[in-house]
Order: sequence, then structure tokens, then C-alpha cells
Amino acid sequence: MKLSKLLATAALTAIAASAAMAEPITLRIQTHYATEHPSGKLAAQFVDDVQTMSDGSITIEMFYSSSVVATTETWDAAVNGILDCDMTGGAYQTGKNPAFQFVGDIMGGYDTPYQQLSWLYYGGGYEAAQSLYNEYGMQLVGWWIYGQESLSSSKPIAGPEDLKGWKFRSPPGLETEIFTEMGATPIVMDFTEIFTALETGIIDGADASGLANNVGLGLYDIVKHANYPGFHSMPSDHLACNKDVWDSMTPGQQRIMDTAMQKLSLHTAISNEKKNAEAAAELKAKGVTLYDWSEEDRANFRAAAQKAWDGWAAKTPEAAALVESHRKYLGELGLISAQ
Repeated sequence: MKLSKLLATAALTAIAASAAMAEPITLRIQTHYATEHPSGKLAAQFVDDVQTMSDGSITIEMFYSSSVVATTETWDAAVNGILDCDMTGGAYQTGKNPAFQFVGDIMGGYDTPYQQLSWLYYGGGYEAAQSLYNEYGMQLVGWWIYGQESLSSSKPIAGPEDLKGWKFRSPPGLETEIFTEMGATPIVMDFTEIFTALETGIIDGADASGLANNVGLGLYDIVKHANYPGFHSMPSDHLACNKDVWDSMTPGQQRIMDTAMQKLSLHTAISNEKKNAEAAAELKAKGVTLYDWSEEDRANFRAAAQKAWDGWAAKTPEAAALVESHRKYLGELGLISAQ
């Protein structure tokens, strides 16, 4: 046997031995997704990957549909030891620090999940985000991003002009500021109220989710206009663990968690790309009009978003650092003018 093969075999044996000797750990993780939701099924595959790769040294108890605490309370439950890890999203924590907006939903930033993930791994994002997470006693393990969300509307939404006076359901925070700047009328309401509000005409449209998920919600049974692909919102769901728990794991266990998250990231993006394409074809066949905004129109939205970013960046040093990091990388990608 050649020396290189001997060394490789020895290295693999050492890794396997290290995993076998690692102190077994059980991680209690909560996600806001349901078991039957496509993202819930992907989360279950993540659990299986970790447990299989760790050869039993890591066991995961996954709690679905926010069954232990409310979605917005998952982070605090992990910090305080009720759970070990939070598998929701950073944007739920903007009340603690506005900087979390820029690790949760950047709004008007990247065009694809692959670009956004590349900021995390190759644009200095992981280090910038980790500093924020560590400040609050948590460790960012990774992201899973399903792609751009699509708007649903009872009226045409072919470009920025159609946003003027457009009343729509919006989540709170940064998004309301951007759309208000463009002349729309965002109305913050709970996700569960969207269907009735569209039926009764209280709102003209909604920012709910990606195209395929909107189909699943039945929104296009009521309204017949949507934009696709999206441009305004691409939430980053995260896996973040209590830092003391994370630090108690061996480097091998940590690497397994990181590797499984990167697989989850890839399959979340590519599976949703397929589902959205199928949904687009289905909707066109049913007479729903889909609008693909021009590069110029997307640039107009991105300009409005950047104006709102500046206001949020002024709130805390951490927010300023993350906005600066995104601007630099967006410039390198040619999505905005280089700073």
C-alpha cells in the first residue's frame, strides 16, 4: 500500500476513534416549522444526518411547530437552558438589537440564496454575525435559506409604480419602512389573518412566503397577481446553539453539525427552486399573472432598501458593522455600486 493511502487510512481511523470516544450529548432543538411542512421534513433529514454521522455521539430531540415555547421565545429558551438550540431565525431578535435584522432578512439585498450564503462563508459574514451571536451567549452554526419570497395581489404589481397606494400585509420592522418609502401602505397583521383580510378587501395583497408556499396557503384562490421570481425578501433561518453547550462539544461533533447544516442549506435552496418553478407553471395555467420585475425596477427597490438600512445602521454599532459588511460584499458581487 502506498504511503499516501496508509496516511489517509490512519487519519480516517483517528477521526472515527475520536467520534467514538466523544462524550455523548443530547441536543434539544426547536423549529417553527411543522413536521409535514417541506422545511420540517428537511429538518428531520438534518437530524438523521447528524445522528448517523456522529455514530450515536449526538442525539437530537427536535421539537416542531414551536411546541415547547412560542417562536419568538425560542432564542431565550436556548439561552436559559430550556432548549439547547434555536432553529428559527435571527430576525425575531431585532428587539434585542436591530443588528439581528441583517442576519435574518436583509431586505432588497441578494438575488439568490447562493449569493446570500456566499456572504456568510466567503464574504466575512460568518465572523461578523458570530460576534453578534456570541455577545448574547449563542453560537451561530449556519443558515438555511429557501429563496426569494413572492408578493400576492388582487391588482397588477408589474413594477414600483404599482406599489403607490397598495395596501398589503407586512411583517413589522424594516420592510414597512422600505415599502412606505416607495408609496405603499404596509399593514402589520398576524400571518393567520391574511386570508380573511384579502377576502374582505381590507388589504390589496400580502407578503406571506415563497410562491409555492403561497399556493399551499390558498392565496391564489382569492387573488390573481403575483411577482416571480421575488426581489424584496429572502429570510435566513438559522441554527444557533447555547454557546456553553456548543463549547462542550468536541471539534469533531461541531464539525458534524456544521457539515449537516451546509447540506441542509443546499437542499433547502434547490428543493424550493424546483417547487417554486412548478408552482409558477401551475399558476400560469390557471390564469394567475406573474410579474418579473426588470433590473431597473429591482435597482429602485434596492436603493430604497439601502436608505432604510442606513437608518437601522445608526441604531447600534453591531448593526452598522453588519450593514457595512453587506454593502462591501454586494459591491463585490456587482449588485450595488462598490463602496
